[in-house]
Amino acid sequence: MPINKLILGDNLEILKSIDTETIDLIYLDPPFFSNKNYEVIWGDTGEIRSFQDRWAGGISHYIEWLKERVIEMHRILKNTGSIFLHCDWHADAYIRVFILDKIFGENNYRNEIVWCYRGGGSPKNDFGRRHDTIFRYSKGSKYTFNADAIRIPYQAEGLGRTDDAMWGKHKGTDKVYKPNPLGKIPEDWWQMNILNANDPERIGYPTQKPLALLNRIIKCATNEGDIVLDPFVGGGTTIAAAEKLNRNWIGIDQSVQAVKVTELRLQAAADLFSNSYTVQLHKYDYDTLRYKDAFEFETWIVGQFGGIGNAKQRGDFGLDGRTQDNTPVQVKRSDNIGRNVVDNFMSAVQRYDKNLFDKNKDDKKPVGYIIAFSFGKGAIEEVSRLNTEENTIIKLVRVEEIIPIAVKPAIGVHINELSKDEKGTRKIEFIAVGESPAGIEFYSWDFSYDETKGFKAQILLDKNGKQEYTLTAGSYNIAVKVVDNDGLENIEVVKLKINGIVEREK
Repeated sequence: MPINKLILGDNLEILKSIDTETIDLIYLDPPFFSNKNYEVIWGDTGEIRSFQDRWAGGISHYIEWLKERVIEMHRILKNTGSIFLHCDWHADAYIRVFILDKIFGENNYRNEIVWCYRGGGSPKNDFGRRHDTIFRYSKGSKYTFNADAIRIPYQAEGLGRTDDAMWGKHKGTDKVYKPNPLGKIPEDWWQMNILNANDPERIGYPTQKPLALLNRIIKCATNEGDIVLDPFVGGGTTIAAAEKLNRNWIGIDQSVQAVKVTELRLQAAADLFSNSYTVQLHKYDYDTLRYKDAFEFETWIVGQFGGIGNAKQRGDFGLDGRTQDNTPVQVKRSDNIGRNVVDNFMSAVQRYDKNLFDKNKDDKKPVGYIIAFSFGKGAIEEVSRLNTEENTIIKLVRVEEIIPIAVKPAIGVHINELSKDEKGTRKIEFIAVGESPAGIEFYSWDFSYDETKGFKAQILLDKNGKQEYTLTAGSYNIAVKVVDNDGLENIEVVKLKINGIVEREK
């Protein structure tokens, strides 16, 4: 399983595909056992299907649904790894007793962390519920815990006196102790407020967790370069925190919107030091694949084919990878591949490994595979001739036989001037209209778009495609991105000049 990857799909199936003992930290915030419609946040097909799966039965069904996933999480954790499972009062007792104690063992229970926060309104006949539970378990007796990375200054709110006032002797001894200059290790109750409506971290995801919460978890349980996995990505906070802290990561979600919003968060925070990453969807956009970096595409599509990409670009006889049994693979990021490609490939596979070539030929197996977007008549006829006259099989594989390809959504933007003042300031209404056979999921907006820096969403999640923006005199590049139900996207850039009139450049 490649690292730094966002994956759209059922996390159970994806977890099963991850190698044993490869993950350093798993944080999961699964849907709570509430059986309420507000549990469906994004509202897209994948999330609704997952909600229905969880609620086919009562609490026993929910626990079994979660347990089979945690079993896989235990398998893929390194022996020094840890899991932090986030839940609330609806099912926390069941989760600890019937899942975590049974799978990880009572001896590997480390903490029941109580995350406390403030909120508006209180019941008349009960105490207000203002906390979640985060169970922390290690896989074994030796585990990563970076105490110094998460210490809290003693002067912080609620932590009592200053450093100097706390110096003293251990009771019954002459040994003098003083506080650690970095502060104290937090207790197992963490007071961090939930994000309010005006918080700059807000992306429009109702149960979004604060970065401070995930920062503490990741810092304490991993080192730079370790791998963090979040199998319920949601609003993407775990991935955003892991990327900022220079950890590698894998994020999984069944919701198209969860995956794409997380990708947009990564794009907005990207700089020269950011890691590259990939996004795995159910379908892929032809234009993006066809015109992306050639070497990157070759390596990726060979992997999707089940093979191993060629790590070097020279001295490889023009081949781009091999199957698990070492049969050569060549990738052409082109359409209508001609006969000359087949001729050159035939020569290359014999020079690559003549013994393997002869063995595959004798066993009536392909001596090699050519992957391309489409093949011309000459290539198809030559492959047929080789098979018929020389008993040599070369397999032509179209990209869409390996991964499903779709056409990205179309998008157009209309502008309306709503008002202006005596200084020439204009209030403009932007209306984005997207079209896709799969249906449109949402729009994102960048009101200061710079092509050299890429799309940096200022409005991450717009379900209606309408925004109002106030502009003074000057020139503007305003970009809107549309995402469809397959996770495919397209972008439209509106160039405006405001100087007495509103002029849209073509």
